[in-house]
Amino acid sequence: MLRPEPGASETAARAAATGLAVIKAPLFTIAPRPWTIGRAPGPVIATSANALRHGGAALAALTGRRLYAVGAATARAARAAGFADIVTGPGDAAALVPLLRADGITAALRLAGADHVAIDPPEIRIATRIVYAAEAATALPPAAAAALREGFVALVHSPAAGRLLAALREDDGVPITVAAISAAAAAACGTIARRIVVADAPRDDALLAAAARLCDQACPSGDDSDEDHGRDRG
Repeated sequence: MLRPEPGASETAARAAATGLAVIKAPLFTIAPRPWTIGRAPGPVIATSANALRHGGAALAALTGRRLYAVGAATARAARAAGFADIVTGPGDAAALVPLLRADGITAALRLAGADHVAIDPPEIRIATRIVYAAEAATALPPAAAAALREGFVALVHSPAAGRLLAALREDDGVPITVAAISAAAAAACGTIARRIVVADAPRDDALLAAAARLCDQACPSGDDSDEDHGRDRG
């Protein structure tokens, strides 16, 4: 599992429920960044659950505002942080823009990570605050690296994860199998994959379904998974 905690454990639990075995190997550790709200009118935009998990005490001053969450996981994190008025998007940051337009929003405050996809519609003034950063791993754990070489499927949850995975494997020379949550995440993997599929929707369940299809078609038998998933044959 490449995604950082607590997402790695959440996806691992979903995977186990579908009969997939897992090796967790988070490529990033999430760390909060100091930030202030400043002059930022309008509702809140959250394009990652980590923004709510690591936003800190300053979030308390925002919970009375409407929050636009990129997807269901971010909406759950928003509720846990104390937000009540939540609009949930379909899982893609750019897809929040039509929702903002439909509600007549002209200004908003975005809570984001240091590595984020820009949202800059000309008719909406978005003030971005960096509330967390993802600290990159310097190597794959040996068990995960070995599983990838054996043909198990790597789950790539973001373009940042794809880029880092490609960098960590650039000297390996053995092409791997990848399931990516989006076309952008797939493209970020570069040339490291001999086979790559994109999830039908930018959601964790769709990504697991894509990985399961790959495993049913091509994963080696055995009792361990992949650098993310191998179907449990036992």
